[in-house]
Amino acid sequence: MDFDFSDEQRMLQDSVDRLLADRYGFQDRVKYLKAAEGFSRDVWAKYAELGILGLPFAEEDGGLGGGPVETMLVMESLGKKLALEPYLATVVMAGGALRYAGSAGQRAALAPQIAEGALIMSLAHSEAQARYNLASVKTTAKKEGDGYVLNGEKTLVLNGDTADKLIVSARVSGAVGDRAGVGLFIVDARAPGVSRRGYPLQDGRRAAEVTLENVKVAAGDVMTTEGGSDVVARVTDEAIAAICAEGAGAMETLTNLTVEYLKTRKQFGVAIGHFQVLQHRAVDMLIATDEARSMAMFATAMASEPDAAERTKAMSAAKAQLCKSARAVGQEGTQLHGGIGMTMEYEGGHFFKRLTLLGILFGDYDHHLRVVARSGGLDSAA
Repeated sequence: MDFDFSDEQRMLQDSVDRLLADRYGFQDRVKYLKAAEGFSRDVWAKYAELGILGLPFAEEDGGLGGGPVETMLVMESLGKKLALEPYLATVVMAGGALRYAGSAGQRAALAPQIAEGALIMSLAHSEAQARYNLASVKTTAKKEGDGYVLNGEKTLVLNGDTADKLIVSARVSGAVGDRAGVGLFIVDARAPGVSRRGYPLQDGRRAAEVTLENVKVAAGDVMTTEGGSDVVARVTDEAIAAICAEGAGAMETLTNLTVEYLKTRKQFGVAIGHFQVLQHRAVDMLIATDEARSMAMFATAMASEPDAAERTKAMSAAKAQLCKSARAVGQEGTQLHGGIGMTMEYEGGHFFKRLTLLGILFGDYDHHLRVVARSGGLDSAA
């Protein structure tokens, strides 16, 4: 398999890196984090100018027709700077659901708005009782005329408090936990009956609890009334591949910060980087980062796998490695920095928080290790 990037792909990542280098100094990020929405609308507009908000959408839908590799490159760059904008929620997740389940009319209406930076969307799927079972949907969709009425509660909706529209999963038929019978619906976040409670996550980014009480959905906003669980599973797999790339980028920066600190911090009159035991620990961070990046590339290669079981197994293997590497790099980076690594005035601690959150997002280490073990390992997926 050829792992070399094309000239266009390298230019894409270089462009994103340059933009973030200019707009995402540590103090800039602290300022964005304190904003009401938890990110910078100006930077979001710059993403639109650069074209990355329309990256995965087909050209006929107003996008650039990019694939998983392009998404990986962008997410890795965002991870290096801990960028706060809702790229994962809007472009990868809600955008993925729109691409796979939206009608031609829905894609034509919404994809260009996302690409222009005028529309923020979130996928509202997770529920309190579900844990990691994507088919566990209690929210109901009852037929009323040409449309539907939604009732239920959604939890951990990424950037759900700032989204303009939500893509909501709801059960049209069957029992809670059934794979079949789940639909997807486009809901205006300010529609009557929709209430949102926003809150900060561990790393300061935003999420929301969403309650739907007799929310009416017109026929034109019904994406699908069957197969919604399969669409959510595919979108989740692609989101896992994306955060694996983001995590690799964050680990790279934290490793570099730590090595630079070892070169400058002095103890007993010499830089502590001269102590061999600390050199070994820094090398361990580098190895863990490379392991995570290798599995992120594997996840990217498998993101378009048509066999859902093989794709999910590959994503679980990659996510398990992300969890393992994120914990190792985060802990070593904090410990090697000493006391300064524990302060929020230093950027190293922010990387550790994001890596910790990435470790549990879409399933923790134990969950994904069980998925791989129950499927017989990666031999059949390789």
